[in-house]
Amino acid sequence: MSEPDGRLADVQAIYTVVARYCRGVDRFDFDLVRSAYHPDGIDHHTGFDGTVDEYLRWLRQSLDYLAGTMHFIGNHHVDFLSEDAAISETYCMATHWGRADQDGRFNFTTGARYVDLMQRRAGRWAIAERWAVREWTRPDVFVPAERPGPRGRRDQDDPLYVLRRRYDSS
Repeated sequence: MSEPDGRLADVQAIYTVVARYCRGVDRFDFDLVRSAYHPDGIDHHTGFDGTVDEYLRWLRQSLDYLAGTMHFIGNHHVDFLSEDAAISETYCMATHWGRADQDGRFNFTTGARYVDLMQRRAGRWAIAERWAVREWTRPDVFVPAERPGPRGRRDQDDPLYVLRRRYDSS
C-alpha cells in the first residue's frame, strides 16, 4: 500500500527514528540507539542476528575496535502497511575508521540500505525489525587532521552534547 495523503508527519517521524539511530552509533550513545527500537526489536546486520539487547552488546563490542564512524542517510521511502505499521527503506553510506596503531582494514566505507519494519505503539514510531543490507564495501585511507579545530568525539564531550547541556540547563 503506498503512502496516502496526510501521512507526512508519520514519514518525518519514521525518518527521525533512522537519523536518531545513526547519531547514536556515531556518538557512541547506546541509549540513543536503543531509543530507535521497540523493546522487543530484532536486528539483522552483517555478522549479527538477534534481539535489540543482544545487538547493543554486539555493537558496543564492534565499535570498541574503531576510532569512529560517520553515517550519511539519503534516499528514504516509506510504504504504509496499516495505520500503525510501515516498511521504511533508507539508503546509507557509513565510513568507519580505526586507530592509528591498527591494521588498515579497519578503515572502510560501506553502502547499505536500512530496511525497517516500523511500528507505531502507544503513539511512538520505532524499529520492530531491521535488516541492514550491505550493498558494497571499499577500503579507505585516512590522514590526520591538518589543523587544530573542533573534532567529533564518542562521549559526552562531543560539541553536540556540550551545546545541548549549555541550553538544557538554562
